[in-house]
Amino acid sequence: HLPLEIAKPEYFVLLAQPSRHFHGNVRNFIEELRKRLQARTQVLVVSGTLGELERMAELLNEYELPFRFTTLDVHTEALLEEKSMLGAPGGVAVLLLKGTLPEGVVFPDYGLAVYGNSDLFESVPLARKPVPAKSKAAFTAEFGDLAVGDFVVHVDHGIGRFAGLCQLDIDAFRDDFLLLEYLDGDRLYVPLARLDLVQKYCSFEGVVPKLDRLGGLTWQRTKARALRALRDMAEELVKLYAERAACPGHAFASDTTWQREFEEAFEWEETRDQRQACAEVKRDMEKAQAMDRLLVGDVGFGKTEVAMRAAFKVVVDNKQAAVLAPTTVLAFQHYENFRQRFAPFPVRVEMLSRFRSAAEQRKILADLEAGKVDIVIGTHRLLSRDVVFHDLGLLVVDEEQRFGVAHKERLKQLRTQVDVLTLTATPIPRTLHMALTGLRDMSLMETPPKDRLAIQTVVAPWQEGLIKSAIEQELERAGQVYFVHDRIESIHSIGLQLHQLVPAARLAIVHGQMREKDLERLMLGFIQHHYDLLLTTKIIENGLDIPLCNTIIVNRAERYGLAELYQLRGRVGRSNRRAYAYLLVPGEGRLSEVARKRLAALKEFSALGSGFRIAALDLELRGAGNLLGREQHGHINAIGFDLYTQMLERTIRELKGEAVVPEARVTLNLGVDIRIPPDYIEDERQRLRMYKKIASVGDDAERSKLRQELADRYGLLPRPVENLLEYAALKAVCERLLIQTLEQYQGEVNVRFHPQTPVAAAQLVEFVRRREISAGAQLTPTGMLRFRLPRAEGWLSELRKLLLSLVP
Repeated sequence: HLPLEIAKPEYFVLLAQPSRHFHGNVRNFIEELRKRLQARTQVLVVSGTLGELERMAELLNEYELPFRFTTLDVHTEALLEEKSMLGAPGGVAVLLLKGTLPEGVVFPDYGLAVYGNSDLFESVPLARKPVPAKSKAAFTAEFGDLAVGDFVVHVDHGIGRFAGLCQLDIDAFRDDFLLLEYLDGDRLYVPLARLDLVQKYCSFEGVVPKLDRLGGLTWQRTKARALRALRDMAEELVKLYAERAACPGHAFASDTTWQREFEEAFEWEETRDQRQACAEVKRDMEKAQAMDRLLVGDVGFGKTEVAMRAAFKVVVDNKQAAVLAPTTVLAFQHYENFRQRFAPFPVRVEMLSRFRSAAEQRKILADLEAGKVDIVIGTHRLLSRDVVFHDLGLLVVDEEQRFGVAHKERLKQLRTQVDVLTLTATPIPRTLHMALTGLRDMSLMETPPKDRLAIQTVVAPWQEGLIKSAIEQELERAGQVYFVHDRIESIHSIGLQLHQLVPAARLAIVHGQMREKDLERLMLGFIQHHYDLLLTTKIIENGLDIPLCNTIIVNRAERYGLAELYQLRGRVGRSNRRAYAYLLVPGEGRLSEVARKRLAALKEFSALGSGFRIAALDLELRGAGNLLGREQHGHINAIGFDLYTQMLERTIRELKGEAVVPEARVTLNLGVDIRIPPDYIEDERQRLRMYKKIASVGDDAERSKLRQELADRYGLLPRPVENLLEYAALKAVCERLLIQTLEQYQGEVNVRFHPQTPVAAAQLVEFVRRREISAGAQLTPTGMLRFRLPRAEGWLSELRKLLLSLVP
């Protein structure tokens, strides 16, 4: 520090030279460090992550060079202190510092040499990781979307048609009812407090169900047939699961320093779901049985990074990993991503597809068998008999449903031998996910990456002005554009029109019938931004990830299924830029009803993670078909998807030997006002949604949270709403005790139990004995429990406490 009175500036001459780059040659690096220490030069090595720091410490330890950690982070210092190997007292040691310094510098006059992050391994310096954003669930059951005329399923009475809401006077109270119409004009009034018995009918695209006859036997027979088919399928799944569990597999070692370094080199902030999925995959891999995990995630939510971390874990354990992609283009994209991500590490990544010549494929196959290739990426070519691995440890399958029957059989054989991780962006409804969790290991990724923006979706007829404007707008921000036209015979004439519209755009045309080398050249050119506009068929549907490409135009969008459109739209919006999707269709009058609903759904659900909501629509349940098999479609159509998954979950639990409560409907006649007044929640759809929410609430914690939500959104709860919440809590206790009817009349409570109730006779006798005098309790010969409970403030809560005392 200079004294303040010195006004004359001081000048210093500081001689410096750049540090040497070693390009991964550890031996040369160690030799230079040894010479500098002998010359009494102070050496400082800066590493970007804790993993790199530990890796450097291991290297110095291995070559017996003295070192110590120096850091401003006292917690990190305490953690690493025990690993330090100090030189002799007063001696010079290599100082290891955690920080971000791309390249080092040497000050010869001052005896100081500093080495940066990239000097040894050429790793990319880490960007500052953002603070994690609060995640939100992407899927919610939207019962409030129910419109008059929609089909619904009543668990006991079958498929009917929603005819609207109505009010009836019951027990001196005006109550809300759901009006359902059945065959021959029969009507069923369902109290909104019992919406747990009603589901919106959901099935495969274009299916129109038949109405059931109210009180008839058809519905019971339909449910019985579906249950038999469900049981057969579930038994087969349980058998496969048991066979796989019985086969011994390789237990991979716990995470190493290299693993931590690899993961910390990820340039983005991991989402909560990504971290959870990684933990689940690693936990499976470290078990002594073959992993078979399904990773479900919306497009662009980071499934590939999870697969890369699993592959790295395999390679560190001296085994090989294979990545199977459905298309050549996607295999090439994976190859580029893996090669770039694994560049700082001694890992060899190769690709086996039609982008490789016969001679190149023979060489790769020979090296693969000899163990010289660590990770191989390819199409179904990887499943050929001439592909022999030296020691395969992991198979990553991207979009398995796109492979043929023969390929799936080969995959089924591999599943019992090696760890398998299957990636899919096909949205799976949460109900199906929960049902299948008991049979298949699943990880669900719903949290969007930070700064990811929703895709603006426009449905419009072909207009040259719109197309020209959309392309030019993207080019102005130095971006790229996809134009999807899925007719090869007319693709070149479309290309000519686009060239005339936007002559400044560098145009490339690709399709699946091109020569492999030409396709590879053009796709690589587009990825490297040699082209601005890619005119293509739907070969880009799966997995292509180009952050600069943020506008997609799909011609004749009405010809695509909802899943295809959703996947195509997912090719853009892979960065923090706003992305746009233009769906071009013929005039409004030429669209079919199904196409119109499909496009409307895609436009409506543009929010991040909305794939999981799209999956709940009756337009898109192919994910269920892929997982359950095509033969199950008829049963899903017959009883509706929600009821099907509930029955599936119950069947699986039974087959696994878990305790399953018998199905019993509880009837509550309490003579209390249980409703949501229209002046409390004015909007009918919101009111309907809240009724469904209250009817489906699980425990006291959820109920308390819901009470708080109601107060926050709509104000102080009126007495009828408080009663409704208490009613829902009481109903949950009755279902737990298998109570068939609970009635209250003039202060007397009558309780009738199901024959299979868990309440023991001795408990009932003790209950009667304790309340016999004070409340006139008695147990009738028919098994009815009676006792007095005068109506007063909080009597519903008191009744619930009394019944809870009977819980075994």
